[in-house]
Amino acid sequence: MATTVLARPARSLINVVQCVRLIRTQATVMFAKENYEYDLVVIGGGSGGLACAKQAVQLGAKVAVLDFVKPSPRGTKWGLGGTCVNVGCIPKKLMHQASLLGEAIHDSQPYGWQLPDPAAIRHDWATLTESVQNHIKSVNWVTRVDLRDQKVEYVNGLGYFKDDHTVVAVMKNQTERELRAKHVVIAVGGRPRYPDIPGAAEYGITSDDIFSLPQAPGRTLLVGAGYIGLECAGFLKGLGYDVSVMVRSILLRGFDQQMATMVGDSMVEKGIRFHHRSRPLAVEKQPDGRLLVRYETVDEAGTATNGEDVFDTVLFAIGRQAETSTLKLANAGVVTAEGGKSDKLEVDETDHRTNVPHIYAVGDVLYRKPELTPVAIHAGRIIARRLFGGSEERMDYADVATTVFTPLEYGCVGLSEEAAEAAHGKDGIEVYHAYYKPTEFFVPQRSVRYCYLKAVALREGNQRVLGLHFLGPAAGEVIQGFAAALKCGLTMQVLRNTVGIHPTVAEEFTRLAITKSSGLDPTPATCCS
Repeated sequence: MATTVLARPARSLINVVQCVRLIRTQATVMFAKENYEYDLVVIGGGSGGLACAKQAVQLGAKVAVLDFVKPSPRGTKWGLGGTCVNVGCIPKKLMHQASLLGEAIHDSQPYGWQLPDPAAIRHDWATLTESVQNHIKSVNWVTRVDLRDQKVEYVNGLGYFKDDHTVVAVMKNQTERELRAKHVVIAVGGRPRYPDIPGAAEYGITSDDIFSLPQAPGRTLLVGAGYIGLECAGFLKGLGYDVSVMVRSILLRGFDQQMATMVGDSMVEKGIRFHHRSRPLAVEKQPDGRLLVRYETVDEAGTATNGEDVFDTVLFAIGRQAETSTLKLANAGVVTAEGGKSDKLEVDETDHRTNVPHIYAVGDVLYRKPELTPVAIHAGRIIARRLFGGSEERMDYADVATTVFTPLEYGCVGLSEEAAEAAHGKDGIEVYHAYYKPTEFFVPQRSVRYCYLKAVALREGNQRVLGLHFLGPAAGEVIQGFAAALKCGLTMQVLRNTVGIHPTVAEEFTRLAITKSSGLDPTPATCCS
């Protein structure tokens, strides 16, 4: 009996010890999980990532940003700031401006400016690239100083996931540093694709390389007719180079196709050649250093013929891929879109979460979202405000305005005519359109053939405007203001009751009166009637 009495306390003591050990273990695990070094780690130092990081710090979070640029196949690399600053919007706009200035030189003579023979005026590529790169380097420096001043830790390392809360930064010397974070934002953006053909990556370049190309591009082939390909083709032609564009299917996929066709036609008018229904087969370097491009063209009947031509530069602009392959997403349990088949990330529409609750994504890495710098910046700030500021704000991806900086610029906001028709039916929409004549084009007698705009609206009621499209000078400046009006529920009634500023090209939206369905001529008789 005594033995039995003694055994029970002994077993109870063992159970108590086991419980204490279990509680200690669980506490240790919980402490380790909550013992984060950072409130937020952002992988990617582009526009969206930096905006998110700086906003988070302003709201009291401890933040680190990882950024590392892998050189392009041609060896091009750059500093902090992402695609927009280094090889995107900024250098593109500067080179577009250089092209416009060249055109202005020729326009200035009829206005009375006495110049040397315009035909003798030449552009110097080295001066342009030096000026552009000097500006970019200054922005890189200011960006680093801004991060330091705002107490955002900058880590110049290539990031990957060790687990869902641990990001590893691979430094330049190949050493590794672990950063534990409560939240992680993936903002790695994308890089240009190369076609899977012989010689493409070996001899071709992309938009990663063109803005710092050490030698003048000479006779250039642009492969691809998206906005990057057409913008590069446009400014290169404006700088005086022989330019051809190879188009596999359509121009400006995803944009209004009437406007896209007019953009292409206006570029043909400028002297740019287009190879439609064509694709490259191989790029071969010749003994003189030039590049022989073998290509295939398929006619409307489906018959393929082969051709070849020689160029000094071949630039591929066939699309971009998200930089997710080096992130080791599986270690964190993050799944890419299309069940892992895509290289992009699908996020919750409310707060930009991936399938892992504390891992978010922003910018060009997102699946089926606009790949635009202001979109990434706005979304990045919203993520930070939701995480650290108690905000319930959501990113609105509808009616995002954009501009294609071709020689004659194309700006748009809202639905294309095709998308509006698909959503509301052909009989449910009305399209107002007009050609117009920019006043500044009159004296130099510049072509106004493709200066055109249209408003796509609902047919009934006050005719709410669904989309605005503008082809002409300063299209980005024009469409930006109207974008705010569209977000506020702009109607054709309001648009027609708006008094325009005369003489401007933007006022043409307030003068729209002719519909496509009427069949009337949308060409104006004078500029002031």
